[in-house]
Amino acid sequence: MDPSLIMPVILIAVILIAVAILFTFIPVTLWISALAAGVKVGILTLIGMRLRRVVPSRVINPLIKAHKAGLDVKTNQLESHYLAGGNVDRVVNALIAAHRANIELSFERAAAIDLAGRDVLEAVQMSVNPEVIETPFIAGIAMDGIEVKAKARITVRANIDRLVGGAGEETIIARVGEGVVSTIGSSDTHAKVLENPDMISHTVLAKGLDAGTAFEILSIDIADVDIGKNIGAMLQTDQAEADKKIAQAKAEERRAMAVAQEQEMVARVQEMRAKVVEAEAEVPLALSEALRSGKLGVMDYLNYENINADTDMRDSIGKLSKDNNDDEN
Repeated sequence: MDPSLIMPVILIAVILIAVAILFTFIPVTLWISALAAGVKVGILTLIGMRLRRVVPSRVINPLIKAHKAGLDVKTNQLESHYLAGGNVDRVVNALIAAHRANIELSFERAAAIDLAGRDVLEAVQMSVNPEVIETPFIAGIAMDGIEVKAKARITVRANIDRLVGGAGEETIIARVGEGVVSTIGSSDTHAKVLENPDMISHTVLAKGLDAGTAFEILSIDIADVDIGKNIGAMLQTDQAEADKKIAQAKAEERRAMAVAQEQEMVARVQEMRAKVVEAEAEVPLALSEALRSGKLGVMDYLNYENINADTDMRDSIGKLSKDNNDDEN
């Protein structure tokens, strides 16, 4: 190669490498797109984004979108939200949707909602198109003891002012369930609930259940009402069964005490009979001792035997007369 051509080739190569590095480090095409859209962004600003480890397209493209929608959003605002870990594109889309729907929403509030972990675009859409939350069957017991099951449909829309720090759908469902149970429980009969199911929705709606939540309750409609078990009768049956078992236990206790007393009396009678037998066994010994010692004469002993014989004869006659009377009757 001609030595005179070496320097121009090297110069061209250096220029090409510099241009490649320039287009790689500096998003020139993005800068041109921003200028074409009427958004003034300097090259130094894009270089600064690169140095701050910010992806320029994540900031400039939403900025172009906001500018075309007529929003006054600054590059620093979008960049700071990106550095804070927020979703810049979603925040800008939410601002555009709110602007189209005439909903007042500032960039700071939208960014705060996004950083709080809520979908700010979905919240704006819910403000425009309310959402219906359907509860499961909620069971309550009327004063007559009949279980009533009700299913409610809650129409809510997002309250943007309370999205940060406000309770979610679970709280709404729990509060509505508590209100349904309370309304059914205060009804005199289950028939009154079946006749006027709308009284549940009116009573629950008047309680202001959306306080402290991220939603505003527009209406509560009772979708279905069903009759459950007769809880009052079941409780009475269980109480009667419990009373029966208590009465049986007390009766068994009294029977056991009676049996114990009877056994104790039988033991005493047997003890007394044993003593009588023992005493009767000592009578002949006492008689023989009296005869030997001369304290009892022969005639006295014969009189004693005669008395015993007369007593036995009277007992036999009395027993025979009793048996005859029993046969005649």
